[in-house]
Amino acid sequence: MRHRIAVAGAAVAMAAGALTGCGGDGDGEPEAAPSRTVVVPGRPGEANKTQVAGPRTAAPPTAAEVRFVQMMIPHHAQALEMSALAPGRASDKRVRSLASRIDTAQKVEISAMRSWLEQNAEAVLKASGRNHGGHAGMPGMATPDQLKQLKAANGAAFDKLYLTLMITHHQGALTMAKDVLDKGTDVTVQELARDVQSTQMAEIGRMQGLLRG
Repeated sequence: MRHRIAVAGAAVAMAAGALTGCGGDGDGEPEAAPSRTVVVPGRPGEANKTQVAGPRTAAPPTAAEVRFVQMMIPHHAQALEMSALAPGRASDKRVRSLASRIDTAQKVEISAMRSWLEQNAEAVLKASGRNHGGHAGMPGMATPDQLKQLKAANGAAFDKLYLTLMITHHQGALTMAKDVLDKGTDVTVQELARDVQSTQMAEIGRMQGLLRG
């Protein structure tokens, strides 16, 4: 339940952030961040002054944040592909339950991330010129041969292989989250990275426990 609440909260925040990022007069510029007036003490004999504190305009997402979202979508998609096999192949109901939670949560996140990319088209366009590596080499991704083996497995063999591959997959997501965490400016992307970090670390612990029996 905590996992579902956390994921739902991150997805809602990301969707809201996407809409906020497209606010203003519709020209794609980030919406103005709130500012406040503060009192600045004057020098001895001088009156106090007031000035506006805080940024006038929200900083646009960084290229690293754009790449994180772009890569996390196919990364999540592979987790969905793997988890879709569990209902008909897993023998342990706990594995089927875990796969169901992963499927539900990551579908929501994919939808929110796609919406965020659409609403931050200008930042995506700017980042595209700096991203020469594409999605190759994403950490934790199962190879085509591993996916083939998973699709051919059944029962306890499927359970073990699914958990093993998904642990590696989650560890890759943690690496991606760590690379972008606290290195950007977009509140919603940073929140997504923190959610990935907390929820997938917890799921790794659960999957390791299932492997130990």
